[in-house]
Amino acid sequence: MSVTLLVFLCGLLIESCIAGNENAMVKEQIVPEIVDTAPNEVAEITYPSGAKANMGKILTPTQVMVDPDAPSRANPFMREWNHWIVGNVPGDDISKGEVLTAFVSSGPPKDSGLHRYVIFIYKQDKELSFDEPRLPNNSADQRANFSVRNFAKKYNLEGPIAGNFYLAEWDSQVPIVHKQLGIDNI
Repeated sequence: MSVTLLVFLCGLLIESCIAGNENAMVKEQIVPEIVDTAPNEVAEITYPSGAKANMGKILTPTQVMVDPDAPSRANPFMREWNHWIVGNVPGDDISKGEVLTAFVSSGPPKDSGLHRYVIFIYKQDKELSFDEPRLPNNSADQRANFSVRNFAKKYNLEGPIAGNFYLAEWDSQVPIVHKQLGIDNI
């Protein structure tokens, strides 16, 4: 089985999938803003630092995805900000997948409040030929207004079969992320 990982982490270890909890995704309005239904499984995500995404746990922006709250949850005119996409992942080995969007850490603008960073895993029936532009990690071009829902529909992906999310707000690392992307001010 191949999978497509949406929302999107570099140096990430997917340890396993555990029984899901739709309530957290509904509470944070990921359902229905990003996907129509919550996945049945929760993707257990552990970062090299040992931090874990845990259905809404607040992590610092140096961690993970798509940000449906760009530039702020009150005014998300850049929803969904594409942080990372890897397709054609053999099994659970992300390092062997096809990187469509190179990883960019979370970077909520100052005073924009908490942002949701959402990770979804979709099942593929076969290896796919993606015609998406390949996005490098040093540019903000073509990252705003991505749609997980439209991407999954376009490639006939099953799911999401697993998912998770965390919350993050501005911290001292955000200016580094913005500089990497060539963003002066959002």
